[in-house]
Amino acid sequence: MTTSPIRSGWLVLAPALLAAACTSGGRGAEEHAPGGVQVQLCDGETRLELAATPTTRADGQAAADAMMASWRAKNPGEDWENQVRAQHFIAPVFDNSTLLAGGQGAGDPGRAFSERDLLVWKRETERMVAEGARVFHSGDELGSTIAVSCDMCHPDAANTHPETYPKYQTQIGKTVLLRDMINWCLQHPVRAPKMAEDDPRMRALEAYIYAQRTGKPLAYGKH
Repeated sequence: MTTSPIRSGWLVLAPALLAAACTSGGRGAEEHAPGGVQVQLCDGETRLELAATPTTRADGQAAADAMMASWRAKNPGEDWENQVRAQHFIAPVFDNSTLLAGGQGAGDPGRAFSERDLLVWKRETERMVAEGARVFHSGDELGSTIAVSCDMCHPDAANTHPETYPKYQTQIGKTVLLRDMINWCLQHPVRAPKMAEDDPRMRALEAYIYAQRTGKPLAYGKH
């Protein structure tokens, strides 16, 4: 039988770590147990100690599953994961064909669009969103040191709520943008380096996450 890199039973938040998280405004502790690696879920509270650093996607998925099992135990009734896994897709881009209505460019050269324009907009936008989906689902592209990718906890970008940013995040201790939360997640549950704001991967991730919430009303600051 293959031994999992996860230390069985270590899903309870240690009192010392809980105290550290509370006194630091919820930012969490970075102290690791001797010889182990500690990862933290996006809620800023759920932590997991690994006996060894995961090196394969299977090991990374096992770590993510263990963190999510702990989160679900504290949040019964949240069934978004199963619902979203049943419909894995990239949301379709907006249909701009109504812009080609008769007379749309009369006297206004800035509104004289063609079918080619619409095709370019659609193709390039979908390409960026698809690239974001690729990065979102790849621990290697994200730079994870424990083989964890974003989709392991957020299938199809579920429960990311980009429409609620900017908002105050307790685990960060200030009001942040979506990209700030992405970087926090990279550093903690994914265990990867932060990305620069102009990093093509960051731009693609934001595009994918926003695309998946198409149709949701903006509600900045909502928790």
